[in-house]
Amino acid sequence: MRLAVLGAGAVGRSVAELAGEYGHEVTALADSSSAVVDPAGVDADAALARKDAGDALGDAEPDEALAAEYDALVEATPTTLGDAEPGFSHLRAALERDRHVVLANKGPVAERYADVRELEADSAGDVYFEATVGGAIPVCATVDDLGAKHVSAVRGVLNGTANFVLSRMAAEGLDYDHVLAEAQDLGVAEADPSFDVEGTDAALKCVIVANVLREADCDSLAELRDAAVTLADAEVEGIEHIPGSALDLAAEDGRTVRLVGEATRDRVSVGPRLVPEHGTLAVTGTRNIVEIDHEYAGGLAISGRGAGGEETASAVLADVARLE
Repeated sequence: MRLAVLGAGAVGRSVAELAGEYGHEVTALADSSSAVVDPAGVDADAALARKDAGDALGDAEPDEALAAEYDALVEATPTTLGDAEPGFSHLRAALERDRHVVLANKGPVAERYADVRELEADSAGDVYFEATVGGAIPVCATVDDLGAKHVSAVRGVLNGTANFVLSRMAAEGLDYDHVLAEAQDLGVAEADPSFDVEGTDAALKCVIVANVLREADCDSLAELRDAAVTLADAEVEGIEHIPGSALDLAAEDGRTVRLVGEATRDRVSVGPRLVPEHGTLAVTGTRNIVEIDHEYAGGLAISGRGAGGEETASAVLADVARLE
């Protein structure tokens, strides 16, 4: 399958680098300032080497990548809130050309889910977004395979940065500021970690799952428009005000603290929760875990790497395979 990749950050560049191993060809690759386009297939390694050297990816404008010849657009630009632009416009442009879209960008399906489904309904293209929730963990695919109508709740530890901070605080008895600085030194946390530690990232993932669950109960796009949720509908609390003493007290009772997100048909919530110290949700480091409550299968758990370029690219390329 021919792919146009928008975004040359960790995920976009990993998709471009790994596409050939999955039997696909990249015909366009763009970042925010330039693009390389070739209907016969671009040399992604050369383009990325130019970028790493401080030069442009290629001689084309970014819009030329969107207008290139491709079967599926991989939208891997940074997530934005509110109107979800420019990711949403990229998605719309591809669907209006009857091309498929695979999202790594959470914005369109977290903030404009009904709009995305309406555009998809008018197009010969399909939209997939496994990579928006849980990195390499197949959350959406598992919910779909199980039958979303029969899933009552999805909860889990969905942000590696927050989990690294909390698990290090608990293990070493260190305070929040100390561990956050360590996480930034290790590259686990961004220079501005607010998106992660304030719970926004986990909340967006839970909003997407809630929309999947709600969509399963809708018989029309009009019903979906009334049912769809956004980040504004979520109850969100971060970890930035948790003292080390709270983790010490929890440990005395055989428990620990994790940032847990939960999506149901009625509610989306993210916040610090007390969990059993050796329980399912007490994953350590940057590892993520998701629990799924199913009407007939009971409780299922899936754990893995919830972020990272190659890890998230594996979810993108799994979605591309579903399109074939």
